[in-house]
Amino acid sequence: MEQTGEEFFHDFRQELLAGAEANGSFQLSEFMEAIANDLVETGFTEGFELCHFRAQRGMRVDGYWFNDEGVLDLFIADFDARNELASLTRTEVAAAFKRVANFFEASANKGLAGELEVTSPEYGLARQIADRKDAIRQVNLVLFSERTLSEKIQALPDTEVAGVPAAHHIWDISRLHRQRSSRSHKEPLDLDFEQMFGKGIACLPAHLGTDAYQSYLMVMPAEVLATLYERFGARLLEQNVRTFLQARGNVNQGIRATILNEPGMFFAYNNGITATAQSVETGMTDSGLAITRVVDLQIVNGGQTTASLFHTRKRDKADLSQIFVQLKLSVIDSLQSETVVPRISEYANTQNRVNAADFFSNHPFHVRMEGFSRRIWAPAQKGAPRETRWFYERARGQYADAQSKLTPAEQRRFKAEHPKPQMFTKTDLAKFENVWDDHPRWVNLGSQKNFARYAARIGSEWEKSSDAFNEFYFKRAVARGLIFRAAERIVSAQPWYNGGYRANIVAYTLAVLGDITKRRKESIDFLGIWNAQEVDAVLESAVAVVAAVVNDDITRPPPGISNISEWCKKEACWTRIQARSEAIANLLAPEFYDRLVPQDDQAAIARTAKQTQRIDNGIEAQRKVLAVPAAEWARIRQCLLEKSLLTEKEDGVLKVAMQIPAKLPTEKQSGMLLAILDKGLLEGMVIGG
Repeated sequence: MEQTGEEFFHDFRQELLAGAEANGSFQLSEFMEAIANDLVETGFTEGFELCHFRAQRGMRVDGYWFNDEGVLDLFIADFDARNELASLTRTEVAAAFKRVANFFEASANKGLAGELEVTSPEYGLARQIADRKDAIRQVNLVLFSERTLSEKIQALPDTEVAGVPAAHHIWDISRLHRQRSSRSHKEPLDLDFEQMFGKGIACLPAHLGTDAYQSYLMVMPAEVLATLYERFGARLLEQNVRTFLQARGNVNQGIRATILNEPGMFFAYNNGITATAQSVETGMTDSGLAITRVVDLQIVNGGQTTASLFHTRKRDKADLSQIFVQLKLSVIDSLQSETVVPRISEYANTQNRVNAADFFSNHPFHVRMEGFSRRIWAPAQKGAPRETRWFYERARGQYADAQSKLTPAEQRRFKAEHPKPQMFTKTDLAKFENVWDDHPRWVNLGSQKNFARYAARIGSEWEKSSDAFNEFYFKRAVARGLIFRAAERIVSAQPWYNGGYRANIVAYTLAVLGDITKRRKESIDFLGIWNAQEVDAVLESAVAVVAAVVNDDITRPPPGISNISEWCKKEACWTRIQARSEAIANLLAPEFYDRLVPQDDQAAIARTAKQTQRIDNGIEAQRKVLAVPAAEWARIRQCLLEKSLLTEKEDGVLKVAMQIPAKLPTEKQSGMLLAILDKGLLEGMVIGG
């Protein structure tokens, strides 16, 4: 049942109140974080740092993000914890944008930083704007509003602020509602090539007219691609490709060399781009068919090429007029995109096979975590009447989708079983894990970059031994999540906390606790925390003690570094804090050490869980194999034999499968049969058809 705008507003408000209470934060901070998280997930912005600043002189800012490509996003809130849905007028929109533009101008040209408290987040931002002024090529002014626009003012004209091109974006409550309720959970890009570039892009249909699936081959001018990337950035890239690029550098030097030295050979040397769209419009021109409009263009392979064209044009002032890129465009409606797009992306990225596949939300690691989260009940907290579950959101919007078809009574039951504070996403999981595994700096790089590092690490560990990702791993991850969220609450409540750098303080605090315990060959009792479903007072006070030292350390960066959040992204920051581990360890109460468990005990639990997982995997493989009829196995064997794609061993195992149910394959044979099924799928066979 589709929610009305009023219902969405009230639900969103309840979420904010619950989140602010759970995290010990102000409603305004919770409001900014909630919307920013949505926009980071969908690629509208790369990250978000809280920074609330208001001045009498008509200046205001509530958050920011510098990306690696010379773009600064400045966020401003229209938020007053209103009880009812209200309208936002054009005058109010203009006033909000004026305040945030004034902040940028004062920082860039009027030495605002000199008037601010040196350890405050606003000082760090103002100083960074002044220092980077010449490198900022665009500023995006983004208004988050809890009200709804009284008329459609989504598109505001671009302007300049302090000589820098500025774009204006409004995310009001109705736009947020539309984004959250759209099937793909992101606002599709609607590109009108005729309007933007004066003409359509020449294309050749590569599909049969009767087929439901359409595809086109296009010769894309590099200028057009670079301009699209300049305007829309990461939103052009499908999520897995976006994440993949986060883990790598920005510019491929080989591509750059071709652009600069042999532009005429670019088409010959480059592999081209694979993209998808929800729909396209075409028109006839003198030179044949052209695509005039594309809805939701997503690059699923070739992100590196696209980014490199843009960067080489910008940094090296390269002339792209002679360069063209081949583009294969598949038109896939939003119903199929959840399953089909990741597949296209995976197969198109075969040259980076393992790396690319690691990022998919349907990678078996995420599927297994999701399975645990739907199956395992968390013990009831002391005094709580019932057990609950921790809901792992493997793909965006699953938590909302799971409730969308339920009656109000069923919805209440669902929320009681899966409370909103117990929902966590892939990027949350990456944060919970990376801080304990010696990588606090990654967490400070922002959620997308941190997830990219985590995904690459998990991908290679999965290849070595997927059994290590078992029930114990899931419960330990949830316990780490409980500690992470408790630490956020504790830091916010400290008398020394001045409203900035909480994310940095939390990451380093937990990393220090991990470091102290590892040096003693001990560990936090994660299973104990899972069983209690809460963090006890002893660990809470240890977090408070460490956080105070961390705060003191990070707010005194070395000479020459003015921005604290930038300092927190450097390896040197972690090295310096780590050097204080021994001294910090002496500040912790004896009770903290009494509660630790030997690392060997944890290792023994992990080994047992691994063996159980191995058995479960075997049973699951057999179940999948038995679900495929014997006649189907015979057809698969025949097809692969004709293509000479079977080894002797595989052929032998298929002969066993052809005798189901008279003869049952062993667990090991079942594993091989599933691998053969994958081989068949790669060859384009329709299994079960």
